[in-house]
Amino acid sequence: MAREQIILECTESRPEGKSPSRYFGTKNKKLQQERIELKKYNPSMGRHTVHREKK
Repeated sequence: MAREQIILECTESRPEGKSPSRYFGTKNKKLQQERIELKKYNPSMGRHTVHREKK
């Protein structure tokens, strides 16, 4: 199978001392070799923030 499960974690909440939000998803390893970066909603901060793939 070419799809891999990934975890997206907020990059902006830890420096501010808040709990990071996490999202789970999948990506196609053959088409996307680099790490994914998406803007997702962080409920503890109350706004959309950059979430980066965590290994």
